[in-house]
Amino acid sequence: MNASEAVPETDATLIALAQRLTAAANKAAPRALTRLAGGRNNQVYRLDTDGGPLVLKRYFTDARDSRDRLGAEWSFVSHAWSRGIRVVPEPLACDRAEQAGLYGFVEGRKLAASELTPDHIEAAIDFVLAVNERPRPALAAGSEACFSLADHISTIERRVARLAKLDDDVPHVSEARKLVPHLQLTWDAVKARIGERAIVEGLKMDQALSIEQSCLSPSDFGFHNALIDDAGKLTFLDFEYAGRDDPAKLVSDFFCQPEVPVPLSLHGHFIDRLAQGLGLDAAGVARCRLLLDAYQIKWTCIILNDFLPLGAARRAFADAGAWAERCAAQLAKAKAKLALVRADDTP
Repeated sequence: MNASEAVPETDATLIALAQRLTAAANKAAPRALTRLAGGRNNQVYRLDTDGGPLVLKRYFTDARDSRDRLGAEWSFVSHAWSRGIRVVPEPLACDRAEQAGLYGFVEGRKLAASELTPDHIEAAIDFVLAVNERPRPALAAGSEACFSLADHISTIERRVARLAKLDDDVPHVSEARKLVPHLQLTWDAVKARIGERAIVEGLKMDQALSIEQSCLSPSDFGFHNALIDDAGKLTFLDFEYAGRDDPAKLVSDFFCQPEVPVPLSLHGHFIDRLAQGLGLDAAGVARCRLLLDAYQIKWTCIILNDFLPLGAARRAFADAGAWAERCAAQLAKAKAKLALVRADDTP
C-alpha cells in the first residue's frame, strides 16, 4: 500500500476513532496516521503503532445508497479468516456507528495486467473455492445479487437507464451523453441475444437459483483488488459488496473489470474449475458462458458512474484525484469496454 499524504494532527475525530478501534483490538495506540492512495469509494489510512502498521477504513455512506459496505466486508473477511484463509486482511475491530473497520496491514503492490500468469488465475480460483467450502455461512445477498437470468437483465437495465440523467456539472459530460445512445442500442442487441440463447439452452429467464446453486462471492472480484508481495503471495482486498450471489456474476465480473484485465482466453478454464469445485449443473455453466457480453455492458455503466450525481459525491469522499482528468480517463475506458461486446453470437 502506498502512502499519499500525512493526516493533520488536528483531525481529532479521526484520531479518536483510531484510538478506540486499536484499543478494542488490543493493539498498541497509533503513533501516526497516513492517508493511503487508491481508495475509490472509501477513506483508507495506515496506522503506525509500536506493534506494527494497521489499516483503518472508513466506508462511504449516503442516503441515496443503502448498501452496508462495512457489514458486507466485515462478514466476508471474518468468515474467510475463521476458515484459516490467510489471503485476506485480518479483521481486528469495527465501529458500526462510525462505519469504520480496523484490519491488518498488507504489504505489497498492485499487479499490472502484463504481469498476470496462469498461476495468478489459479490462486484467484483457489480463493473462491476455499471460501465456498461447506458448510457455508448464511451471509446476506451481495450487492446487486442476481438469482435468475431475469435478475441479471433487470440489474443491467437499471444501470443503463440511470445514464439518462447525467450530472450537468461533471467535466466532459456532453461527450458522455453522446455515448449513451450507442450503449443503449448495444444493450438492446445483447439482451435480445440472451433471450434467444436461453431458449436454445433450455433456460427459463425467471427460474430462481436455490441456495445450493448460489455461492459466496467476493464481488467486484479481480486483480484490481489484490496486492502481491515480494515472495509472490497474493492477498485479495475490498469486499464491501460481498455476499451470496450467482456464480455466473462472479465469473463475469472477474473477466469484465477493466483495471487489470484478465485474458478472455481463460474464461472457459475459469468456468470449468468453478463448475467442478462448486458442483455447478449444466444450467449454471450455461449462465456463466451466456452473460459475458451483458457484463461488458454493465461495466461500461460502472465506468460511467462518475458522471452521475451519486458517483461524484462518492469520489469526493474518497478524494480520488483531479476530477476533470479522471472523467476524461473514465470516458476513454468506457468506450474501450463497450467495443469489446461481440457483434454476433460467437461463443
